[in-house]
Amino acid sequence: MGIRIVLFVFIFSTAIKSTFSQSVNTQEDTLRFVSEEVKIQAIRENIRPVQKLKEVHGTFIISGRKNEVIEMHTIAGNITEKTGRQIFAKIPGVFVYDMDGSGNQMNISTRGLDPHRTWEYNIRQNNVITNTDLYAYPASHYNAPMESYSRIELIRGTAGLQYGSQFGGMINYVTKTAPLDREFSMENISSVGSNGLFSNYTAAGGTIGKFSYYTYYFNRQSEGYRANGRSRANNQFVSLGYRFSEKFNLKTEFARSIYIYQIPGPLTDSMFAENPRQSTRSRNHYSPEIYVPSITAEWTPDNKTMVTLTNSAIIGQRSIVQFVGFANRPDIINPATNQYANRQVDIDRYKSYYTELRVRRNYHLGSLQNVVSAGFTYTNNNTHRRQQGKGTTGSDYDLSVEGPFGRDLNFKTRNIAAFVENMIRITPSWSVTPGFRVENGVSTMTGTTRNINYPLFTEINHQFPLFGVNSEWKINENNRIYGGFSQAFRPVIFQDIIPPDSLNITDPNLKNATGYNAEIGVSGSLSNRLYYDITAFTLRYDNRIGTQLVTEGTRSYLYKTNTGATQTNGLEIYAEYVLHRNEDTKVAIHTSTSYFSGRYLKGNLVINGENRSIEGNRPESLPEIITRNGMSIRYKAFTTSLLYSYVSETFADPANTVVPSPTGAVGLVPGYGLLDLNFIITVSKNIVIRTGANNLLDKQYFTKRPTIYPGGGIWPSDGRTLNLMVALSI
Repeated sequence: MGIRIVLFVFIFSTAIKSTFSQSVNTQEDTLRFVSEEVKIQAIRENIRPVQKLKEVHGTFIISGRKNEVIEMHTIAGNITEKTGRQIFAKIPGVFVYDMDGSGNQMNISTRGLDPHRTWEYNIRQNNVITNTDLYAYPASHYNAPMESYSRIELIRGTAGLQYGSQFGGMINYVTKTAPLDREFSMENISSVGSNGLFSNYTAAGGTIGKFSYYTYYFNRQSEGYRANGRSRANNQFVSLGYRFSEKFNLKTEFARSIYIYQIPGPLTDSMFAENPRQSTRSRNHYSPEIYVPSITAEWTPDNKTMVTLTNSAIIGQRSIVQFVGFANRPDIINPATNQYANRQVDIDRYKSYYTELRVRRNYHLGSLQNVVSAGFTYTNNNTHRRQQGKGTTGSDYDLSVEGPFGRDLNFKTRNIAAFVENMIRITPSWSVTPGFRVENGVSTMTGTTRNINYPLFTEINHQFPLFGVNSEWKINENNRIYGGFSQAFRPVIFQDIIPPDSLNITDPNLKNATGYNAEIGVSGSLSNRLYYDITAFTLRYDNRIGTQLVTEGTRSYLYKTNTGATQTNGLEIYAEYVLHRNEDTKVAIHTSTSYFSGRYLKGNLVINGENRSIEGNRPESLPEIITRNGMSIRYKAFTTSLLYSYVSETFADPANTVVPSPTGAVGLVPGYGLLDLNFIITVSKNIVIRTGANNLLDKQYFTKRPTIYPGGGIWPSDGRTLNLMVALSI
């Protein structure tokens, strides 16, 4: 009888896992009719393998794609500061770029793509696009707290036809939602840690008849690991839903994020060796403020059809005030004026509007059920970019400008994209899904510029078809073989064309980048102990857009151009094995390992006045090995997790420069290994404590030498830090 009760509790809690939850799954309150002992058994499962999406997920066809779902309540790690290697610890191949100060932006990539603001991915929150402007500056400046999410869905590049043309694929951050069985519920998550870290997340939600609501407020502050690395973040979110009937419901959401980051500046290699916590800038500041309103209607007229219509917008700005210069150019007071130099002010304003209609229809051919999914997206974007304003000689976050901006430009885009995919079952266990996407639109640039002595694009057309096909064979109920091929397209964007500052110059003959993803893999579980997902892939990237350091006499600058064609072949391995499991104890080990073999197939650069081939060189920021290996142990209410992460060396430029430049902008990025130790204590169904030590051995390292924001040079990552999080719910 006791076993049946435990089994029932597990099944029931799984069925409602999408309702309002936090680290301890507050939906367990619905299980009041069982004993306290059984409730604790149900809420202590913090060690779980990576989950998968169903073959049809809402209006999306997932069958045949590599996909992963991270359930946030299982993360034993520092989510307040968005420690990427811990959040994506079980997702092979994720390259984490530490750039924006702890807890601010998430910058990741897979399969050798550019990790800058994850802009090679279609980024969504609750299936609402959050990329700022897909055709002018596709970075995701929207920055929500990880405490607000229930799960993260990641689908690799072969799903691109359904989401967009991006090489990376799609990442969907799914927020927590209102409990269905309660009119009011509340949670509070507070964190403290090293370097003055303090954050507070307070949320409330409930369901009253056909109406549901969920809202949160978040605030975080930190002095930063480095000098002059202070940051302040603030977020609000409201979700309101109304179920008119079993067939139709409407949801509207409003999200806001803002943070202000004091940019400590890049370092040269000698500075990093001397003291990685030092700063070369005290007057540089960066702040994006983004609003994401949306309204989504979902209609299921019958059990074979689903229709969703989403209207959304991204409205806000991104502002920078900074002293521009490489790490070896000091920002000091001029003895003649007794003042600092004037800073440069850059301000972007975004007005991006999206309409997305999607339809999924199930139909039968004989006795086999097939699925067709189709839709279109209409984009109307306007990015107003003002750069090279003459700022103040002060040190605070002041966007005042003397006179006009050096560049005052408007990037406007209108684009329509349509897609269709059809999952055709050949047999009950084998399906094939061909697909097609077409984009048709134009981006135009108007305005004034100065200090650019070469012709600029004023119009960019995006008219291209994309094809793909995926297939899946279910070996049995728990195991499958999958694979697919999908074309990808990365148009020249205005971010490429207009260099951000005097340190950058753009090739006036930039070409659009094209290519494809192809993969084959096997995933599943054996004996309810071994969970695995092994994938071999190839990613072709033609006309790759990259940057090289050019030195002419005493002047150095970064030159953006089409560096050539690259191909990355790789193997992604995820395996998790349960060593021991009983009612009180669970011990599991896992590895998340990837091997990348990437090369330039062709390409030329002008180096020291000579035209040199870079054929055979490694693409930038592509490590050969990324591996994260861990052990987790749960005993009753206590869970501990030990994680070792290793990333091998990378190059900062397509020329594969080994010896660092005096500026620190190019050179080898050494490999590094990190050890993290974290604990979860489930005090009760209403109280959970998380604590840990990041970078336990205090390794001094850096992940990349950026060529654009926040400036060429070394940007050290955090050394050893401690954190404590307390989650309360009612």
